[in-house]
Amino acid sequence: MSVFLGIDVGTSGTKTLAMRRDGTILAKDTVEYPLYTPKPGWSEQNPEDWWNATVQSVRAVLEKGKIAPADVKGIGLSGQMHGSVFLDKGKNVIRPALLWNDQRTQEQCDQIEAAVGGRAALIEMVSNPALTGFTAPKILWLRQYEPQNFEKTTKVLLPKDYVRFRLTGEFATEVSDASGTLLLDVKNRVWCKPLLDKLKLSKSLLPDVYESEVVSGKLSSIAAKLLGLPAGVGVVGGGGDQAAGAVGNGIVKSGVISATMGTSGVVFAHSDQVQTDPLGRVHTFCHAVNGKWHVMGVVLSAGGSLQWYRNNFGEMEAALAKGLDTEAYELMTSAAAKAPAGSEGLFFLPYLTGERTPHCDSNARGAWVGLSLRHGRAHLIRSVLEGGTYAMRDCLEIIKGMKIPVSDIRVSGGGARSAFWRQLQADIYGQNVSVTNSVEGPAYGVALLAATGTGAFKDVVEACAATIKVENKTTTNKANKAVYNRNYPMYGQLYSALKPSFPTIVNLANG
Repeated sequence: MSVFLGIDVGTSGTKTLAMRRDGTILAKDTVEYPLYTPKPGWSEQNPEDWWNATVQSVRAVLEKGKIAPADVKGIGLSGQMHGSVFLDKGKNVIRPALLWNDQRTQEQCDQIEAAVGGRAALIEMVSNPALTGFTAPKILWLRQYEPQNFEKTTKVLLPKDYVRFRLTGEFATEVSDASGTLLLDVKNRVWCKPLLDKLKLSKSLLPDVYESEVVSGKLSSIAAKLLGLPAGVGVVGGGGDQAAGAVGNGIVKSGVISATMGTSGVVFAHSDQVQTDPLGRVHTFCHAVNGKWHVMGVVLSAGGSLQWYRNNFGEMEAALAKGLDTEAYELMTSAAAKAPAGSEGLFFLPYLTGERTPHCDSNARGAWVGLSLRHGRAHLIRSVLEGGTYAMRDCLEIIKGMKIPVSDIRVSGGGARSAFWRQLQADIYGQNVSVTNSVEGPAYGVALLAATGTGAFKDVVEACAATIKVENKTTTNKANKAVYNRNYPMYGQLYSALKPSFPTIVNLANG
């Protein structure tokens, strides 16, 4: 039997799963670790925690699945994107890693755009604007504020690629995760030397770049002993968590789109060509499919808005859920279903932590607009669901405007587990939506990449076709679709109307 491991180095924990060639999951395990916030807006982790979690979760999976070590034929890696691990000449970690959600680098983002002649010039070079989450500004921050640590730095690795180094001894990355550093020429899938020169950064700081299914190293004897595996197992390039999750949901050919509604929301589109938004409202990255790309819009508080409502106003549902052996979310969506489509003119702006797509506005704030005496609890909950889904439609509309075909929308995350929310998405997007049999996300996607790279499939498209099937379709309600098409423009106008007030509101909140 051939078994393939998928390892996802996430922010809250590392998840490992074992997959048979036919796509059957034999076992899975997750090991959690802490996140540190030494100052407001800072977010860091200890890379050693990722490695220890990898060792523990792999050994647990082998035991749970009763898997013979010799049956493991390949390993795939995924993980949180954009993070920065700084290594010295002895290959030791210099300081805690700066994570994707670390906000300390706005000054460096401005410096990057100034160095190349503005945002448009940067997008032309690397297909994306400078954002605080990306890796390049983190490197510049280290150089500016911790020069003694920068002087020691000989290599900068992304989170999953640090684990790759511990597994294989190789310094390597792959195109999808490298796209999120802001240092990759996304069009040509190589490091962008002109930008590196502008920023006065040496290319030697960066690892070699591979396509996602290519074997980038082999399991060393030291790592093999720790994991309980034979030395020499191939480790493929893998993918950043979004690209890997898309592979795990079959988003590997033109026309197939994913809408993932978790705490944040992501609309992800496969593209056969490089296509960029000149305004930088969506990301254009290399896909984990060889020679292909993807366009991605990100909503910061899509499902997170409902979580916020539950945590602050859902005490009744939480208490009832315990007695009924169900979840508070189920009771909340049942209540929302009692209000009509459009919530009788009540709108919720889901900008609880600012917004990325399409506004790229850290000052944006959430709001209910249109409240009247007619509105009750059901309207409030439904408007929150509608607001998060309108924000996802913002991403979808930009993608359609870029002439990327949208024929199949596959929904996943918390917003796909609720039949009511699936219907809401179909009605607001204005298209039927579907759910696949794949629910394991990035770890499953990189297990498929491992199977492909070690010869089980000829390519990623074949791997997905053999393992991922559409299980459920939700068709659009024509009457509700008409309501949402009528209301959606007003949703956009509300942001425009409130935008000038947001900076003042933020200043008032900060005293």
